[in-house]
Amino acid sequence: MDSSMILDIFQGVKTMGLSFSHDPQMAIARIGLILLGMLLIYLGKKGILEPLLMIPMGLGMATVNAAVMMFDPLGLHGGMGTLFLEPQAGSALSSTFQAAGDATALAANAAASSDIMYIMGIDWLQPIYTFTFGNGLIACLVFMGIGSLLDVGFILRRPFLSMLIALFAELGTIMTLPIAQAFGFTAKEAAAISIVGGADGPMVLFTSLRLAPHLFVPIAVVAYLYLGLAYGGYPYLVKLLIPKKLMQVPVGQLKKEREISSGEKLLFAVVICILLSFLLPVAAPLIFSLFFGVVIRESGIKVFHDLLSGPVLYISTMFLGMILGILCEANTIMDPKVLPLLLLGMLSLLISGVGGIIGGYVAYFISGKKYNPVIGIAGVSCVPTTAKVAQKIVSKAKPGLIVMPEALGANVSGVITTAIIAGIFCSMLSK
Repeated sequence: MDSSMILDIFQGVKTMGLSFSHDPQMAIARIGLILLGMLLIYLGKKGILEPLLMIPMGLGMATVNAAVMMFDPLGLHGGMGTLFLEPQAGSALSSTFQAAGDATALAANAAASSDIMYIMGIDWLQPIYTFTFGNGLIACLVFMGIGSLLDVGFILRRPFLSMLIALFAELGTIMTLPIAQAFGFTAKEAAAISIVGGADGPMVLFTSLRLAPHLFVPIAVVAYLYLGLAYGGYPYLVKLLIPKKLMQVPVGQLKKEREISSGEKLLFAVVICILLSFLLPVAAPLIFSLFFGVVIRESGIKVFHDLLSGPVLYISTMFLGMILGILCEANTIMDPKVLPLLLLGMLSLLISGVGGIIGGYVAYFISGKKYNPVIGIAGVSCVPTTAKVAQKIVSKAKPGLIVMPEALGANVSGVITTAIIAGIFCSMLSK
């Protein structure tokens, strides 16, 4: 058995060798992404990054680059790859309709559709992408699961201060929009990139698919990688901007401290869902999904709540991580637009963190210095990560001090404000 026959059997070795001879930069990028995928698995296993997302993402990223495969459902790379529908179905559609006249268009459409359905049956990733990613369903499923875990009572305890902080924490989203346009991105692309500052993964997926589908892969990957890193980076930002003395400020008790009933929470969720969907119908799928989870939680339907908070959330999160990793192929990452996108995503999250802390200071002074400014970082709506960051910081500064309820109020408010801004962006720019 000669060497050429061995290379024909082990095609990955041959393909990688050809990559080094024809495009060494791309080959190095593939190896780098393989190593990055392995690193994500390690960091997920250690708990440094979110394991539910990072382990499937890391394995998908490493595998797709090791196999020199490409999953390109948006047709970004001209139909070159092994894991996607476009080259076969796309050519079948174009050739069929070119050969057919108007009188036979219906029959041609039926033939092309049967080809598509056949290819979807054999290309294992295509149905998953088509029925969950291409229409934004995956984001809605994740939001249903997240909603079933949210307690909106934290907002109702201090609605004014919670929403105030959340608005300040959108500073990165607002400021990155003109900065991204100055980098040469279109208004739609800039809006899809800037929404990373909202620190809400499903919202980033939904907005990028609506406004900039050609940048969906790098934006989504950047968003989820940075959200994982936010847990490690935000504590340093808080310690830089807030002195230890203010970290120890206890949250003052409300004059009429009382338990918020499930009926009040249910009414709040229903009214806000209907109101926001009426004002921003383009974002209604995500708004409905989030508050559907909240309503199920507060209505006491245990079987539905167990379904949403368990299988729906975990299965959708697993496929989300896996598909994002597999989409993270070297050709996509080496796109010239990706480097400024990486920088802008980091900038957006940084400014949002600073904005949240400014909001914390404003709340501190408005409340008569009875509100811990560290809570401001929780306005960045990475639920419940940034709320945990706030609690962890104040616990180190003053053991026994509890700010988690207020932090979760700002956290949940951040989800709502991000949904509003995403809806505004989509309403203004999607036409």
